[in-house]
Amino acid sequence: MGEEIKVIVFALGEEEYGIEVEKVKTVERMMPITRVPKTMPFVKGVVNLRGVVVPVIDLRGRFGLVEVEATDATRIIIVNSGELEVGFIVDQANDVTDINSDDIELPPEVVGGIQAKYLRGVAKTDGGRLLVMLNLSEVLNKAELVQLEQMEA
Repeated sequence: MGEEIKVIVFALGEEEYGIEVEKVKTVERMMPITRVPKTMPFVKGVVNLRGVVVPVIDLRGRFGLVEVEATDATRIIIVNSGELEVGFIVDQANDVTDINSDDIELPPEVVGGIQAKYLRGVAKTDGGRLLVMLNLSEVLNKAELVQLEQMEA
């Protein structure tokens, strides 16, 4: 029997995704982002979050999806990725749900245009929804993490 995992559900376009709650620090409304030159295109810059400088990336841009203008529903999900806090811009953060680890299946090669390496799997919720679970260690690779750590300094 698998373990129950609490997951924050968020949307990019029509697709719903999940990140384990234990990896999420906070969910914030969109705020002013300071651009940082010479960064990867999906790195939008940094935000000052209660005195802490946090790099912010647009998940749409990271996954090669069409980037859109922020709306009132746009959120920044602040996650812990190793030693680093990173903000992910998402279209909306919907809710928190429980899934069983046994209900996470390996991802197909491409889900909604996103390569499988960025995904932990696809989870079925009790309500019959399918959630694409992110693999945070692949969403930001080691070289990118080093660049983001330098932005925090």
